[in-house]
Amino acid sequence: MTKPNVTRIAHGVLYVTDLAASRRFYVDLLGLNVLHETEGALYLRGVEDREWTLKLERAPQAGVKHLAYRVHDEADLDALVALAEAQGLPYRWEEELDRPRLLRMQDPFGVPVAFYARPVTHPWLLQEYHLHRGPGIVRVDHVNVMTPNVKGMVDWYGDELGFRLSEYTEDDQGRMWAAWIQRRGSVHDLALTNGRGPRLHHFAFWMPDAMSIIRTCDILAGARQPESIERGPGRHGISNAFFLYIRDPDGHRIELYTNDYVTVDPDFQPIRWSLNDPRRQTLWGAKTPRSWFEEGSVMEAFGGGWVGERESDLEGLPVHVI
Repeated sequence: MTKPNVTRIAHGVLYVTDLAASRRFYVDLLGLNVLHETEGALYLRGVEDREWTLKLERAPQAGVKHLAYRVHDEADLDALVALAEAQGLPYRWEEELDRPRLLRMQDPFGVPVAFYARPVTHPWLLQEYHLHRGPGIVRVDHVNVMTPNVKGMVDWYGDELGFRLSEYTEDDQGRMWAAWIQRRGSVHDLALTNGRGPRLHHFAFWMPDAMSIIRTCDILAGARQPESIERGPGRHGISNAFFLYIRDPDGHRIELYTNDYVTVDPDFQPIRWSLNDPRRQTLWGAKTPRSWFEEGSVMEAFGGGWVGERESDLEGLPVHVI
């Protein structure tokens, strides 16, 4: 069977309960650009994105509709259909604005995923500096999913979708607690971290530099919303990234992220971190709140409602998440 050629993480669709409040947070404060707006949804992007990368859709309850990846061409969508049929995974064709042919699936671990090849693209705003607002969000970077079966997801996404391992956390018994996997040559398009799930831990945007992340803190403080800052700024050991985690009005966690590294060289070897090494999570930074370890966004089930969550098979507090 031909393996699909996944290019990169492409977008997320989040359900929000108050679209006006979400607009104030994402557009007025964070400076994301509105590409499209309908009565019930906002389609947002960073200055480098040529398509929308975050859709906020009004709904009675907050959650995650799906996480989407671009593939190289239409043949890759056919390969994904063949994969779904061979493994008995549910799938259907859907439409999204600017995505006339979107394949919606549920992966074997309950995560709602979508794939598409040929979106409608738009001129980027990278050098339209007079239109830049807020701290300067550049582009979508990655997503982090909490799962009770990290190793199983690493194997499936690697074997079936060609994801490559960049870094991982392992305990003294050789059990994998977290992994960072990628398709585009960065540290990760998708992080998989141990915990009750599946749930979305965070959706991440790339920032131009560390000062833009600090400026985000100033903007939120100036808007009298310092409580939106959950963790950071600081620097991870894993990925070497300078980071900030914030919570939107519905509690969805957003990471603002910069300063990691590339993994495109053929001699690159995955980096192992011991679960007992505290530097993996925080190279430096303030103590992490308990909410950051325990809370995440629920995910939509293929047939409606929410995916049933399962507790992790691994013991102990999932302090590995970054």
